[in-house]
Amino acid sequence: MIADVLADAGARMDRAVEAAKDDFATVRTGRANPQMFQKILVDYYGTPTPLAQLASLNNPEARTVVINPYDKAALKDIEQAIRDTPNLGANPTNDGTLVRVTLPELTEERRKEYVKLVRSKGEDAKVHVRGIRRKANDDLDGLKSDVGEDELKRAEKDLDALTRTHVDQIDDALKRKEAELLEV
Repeated sequence: MIADVLADAGARMDRAVEAAKDDFATVRTGRANPQMFQKILVDYYGTPTPLAQLASLNNPEARTVVINPYDKAALKDIEQAIRDTPNLGANPTNDGTLVRVTLPELTEERRKEYVKLVRSKGEDAKVHVRGIRRKANDDLDGLKSDVGEDELKRAEKDLDALTRTHVDQIDDALKRKEAELLEV
């Protein structure tokens, strides 16, 4: 029973770390990256649809992303969705068959804003991991009558170590992203 609680908490924490890394990838750095466009929702025939489902994304140059829609009728909607995306600062151009997005060079001030944004996202991820730990602790407390107190203390220590490991993984990803953002 204790192993099940710890395994479930570990799996949920792994997913939280992966979600944080995916979230960090959506923040723009000096280079264009197709992952930045993964969470953009396009109003496609009245339905918010992820851009990755509507088009292929290529990165031919360092600061350029080419979006080739599967349905050419969606060109204007894709262009509008990219223009409306906050924190991207991109101005897409449409040549009738594809959308070309050239990202402007980041200023020092904008880089610092992005670092603050990434730190905020990292803190949210760490809060989520701690919430998972809190729920797992509650689940362990519910097992108090079925298992011994020594086993419970050992399980809580294991859970704390698991939490520390996942928080450290988020911190490492955060440091890498900050270094990437501040690199000129």
